[in-house]
Amino acid sequence: MSKKGGKDIVFRRWGLRSNSKTLVNVIRIFKPNTQNEKQKTMAALDYHAEERRKAEFDVEEMKIVWAGSRQAYEISDRVARLVASDPVFRKDNRTMLSRKELFNDTLKKAAHAWKRIIELRLSEEEASELRFFMDQPAFTDLHWGMFIPAIKGSGTEEQKAKWLPMAYKMQIIGCYAQTELGHGSNVQGLETTATFDPHTDEFVLHSPTLTSSKWWPGGLGKVSTHAVVYARLITDGQDHGVHGFIVQLRSLDDHLPLPGITVGDIGMKFGSGAYNSMDNGVLRFDHVRIPRDQMLMGVSQVTREGKCIESDVPRQLVYGTMVYVRQAIVADASTALSRAVCIATRYSAVRRQFGSQNGGPETQVIDYKTQQNRLFPLLASAYAFRFVGEWLQWLYTDVTQRLQANDFSTLPEVHACTAGLKSITTSATADAIEECRKLCGGHGYLSSSGLPELFAVYVPACTYEGDNVVLLLQVGRFLMKTVSQLGSGKKPVGTIAYMGRAERLLQCRCEVERAEDWLKPHVVVEAFEARAASMAVACAKNLNKFPNQEDGFAELSPDLAEAAVAHCQLIVVSKFIEKLQQDIPGKGVKRQLEILCKVYALSLLHKHLGDFIASGYITPEQGALANEQLRLLYSQVRPNAITLVDAFNYTDHFLGSVLGRYDGNVYPKLYEEAWKDPLNETVVPDGYQEYIRPILKQHFRVARL
Repeated sequence: MSKKGGKDIVFRRWGLRSNSKTLVNVIRIFKPNTQNEKQKTMAALDYHAEERRKAEFDVEEMKIVWAGSRQAYEISDRVARLVASDPVFRKDNRTMLSRKELFNDTLKKAAHAWKRIIELRLSEEEASELRFFMDQPAFTDLHWGMFIPAIKGSGTEEQKAKWLPMAYKMQIIGCYAQTELGHGSNVQGLETTATFDPHTDEFVLHSPTLTSSKWWPGGLGKVSTHAVVYARLITDGQDHGVHGFIVQLRSLDDHLPLPGITVGDIGMKFGSGAYNSMDNGVLRFDHVRIPRDQMLMGVSQVTREGKCIESDVPRQLVYGTMVYVRQAIVADASTALSRAVCIATRYSAVRRQFGSQNGGPETQVIDYKTQQNRLFPLLASAYAFRFVGEWLQWLYTDVTQRLQANDFSTLPEVHACTAGLKSITTSATADAIEECRKLCGGHGYLSSSGLPELFAVYVPACTYEGDNVVLLLQVGRFLMKTVSQLGSGKKPVGTIAYMGRAERLLQCRCEVERAEDWLKPHVVVEAFEARAASMAVACAKNLNKFPNQEDGFAELSPDLAEAAVAHCQLIVVSKFIEKLQQDIPGKGVKRQLEILCKVYALSLLHKHLGDFIASGYITPEQGALANEQLRLLYSQVRPNAITLVDAFNYTDHFLGSVLGRYDGNVYPKLYEEAWKDPLNETVVPDGYQEYIRPILKQHFRVARL
């Protein structure tokens, strides 16, 4: 092969034209003379520049839409850059640290974050953003995300006044101790007891069995000084069910566990780095006494005489905290999914394979329809989850106001809605991160791609705050109750309002005649409504065949879960379409969101085509037309793909991926990252003399049996 031929192969693989200026740059990439020259060369290259020039919309305005408001965007952007520029928050070596090193690194970052929050006098929103962009699971997540909200949601005014100031100043550090070794989803099955002693005016907390050990609470293992502990309230021999108690676990002087308390870490978890930065813990009580006023008494109270009474505050107020936590989980889903999609999209534009014509560059992987068919629905899902998360924030405000006015009418619907959305968004995101890893080919399996650790960090979301299948079954029960009440005069409201039109939805037929008819929002919404109503009504009919309803629920649980998914996917599609009815400024911004909305809806229709056809609303031919329209929409997404992920506004530090670099300069950075691995600290491996050399030289002693 001639020198020129070899050079041209290099250019074709990189998608570059052969000229002297490019040649100099390529040579410098492969043979940098100095470290400084290498870094300067890498900084000068931008392989996504041409992609960004293709954009048909104002990316700066899209960033504001993604953030939720201009103020939110400005705060997020400022704090993200603050974290990225601080060497203490370095994380590129995280997967190479031992467990102890990783945990110590987490403590250092959490302490530094708190120091910066105080020094810079950050607002509550800015402080929350700083912890978010630190991007390392830590005890502070549970302190701010669970411990404080639990006290705010279930404590009396006096308890809030006592405990919250200390918690806000981090003079105490708290966690949320509910899950036990033997019980997770079944909260009513918890075994830890809190028995009232009227002689001393105290509760006695005890772990009567091995399975009653608290197991999994983040921050519990090594850091938390206090916990909101959930235990069975017992007074005068009577069990009053599970209630919350504020319990001090460790001394504020030397951090040692208090008498009667056994506490520690539960051990390594899935993945390298990932959630191993968190001290998930085990906790046991041996007749530990706490004052009576450390029971959270916002809803239920125990008097000095030991009588358990309901407070004046409605029990339903605890739903406010539940909605708050679940909307935060849905928001996290959009973030995790968008990170994975950003990495996969940028790398798909850099990577070239096959298709070289007459010595020209190979084809960008993102131009293959199979890649688009897998990637673009995930991009659309990221935006869809973002907007349904925004709607859940509104719902939280609405529910809070209603609860304060003693209006509990929407609670069943809100409970089902938030449970279902938590389930489908986290499941879809976990699957999507893994799909993005596969979309990146072999390099996606590298730790430096950022995707393996992102997956390992995220998948627990499918289990915590309610197992996803259990949550779907709760939604299924709600749907069955709704169907049973049709015709009784009780009108379904909110996200379940369409069930009031179930009879018509089961009889009407889709009006689609051409592929472009699927671009009409009302056609899409009605198709999803008909599918959801049909599946719910079918389950209800089958349920009525069982003499015992509970036997029916057990037997039909897979069908109920599928009906719940259909209902929740309808909610996401509907809220995306409602978002587009708002005034959205910026050149081409609304147009791109309309395209993504259609991609999201039609990709779901294609994936679950059997459900839609079975509903009787659409025919197989109409389903084929939907898929035809979907392919056309992919072509409209393609020129905007890079800028649509740029709109997430993630720094390279936060993204944590060589493949997802903003400048697309992937290959030199991959090569550089490889040499940072501890195995490459020596040319000859440490075990050479002891293990490899004897094999090569066959220096073995032969023994007779």
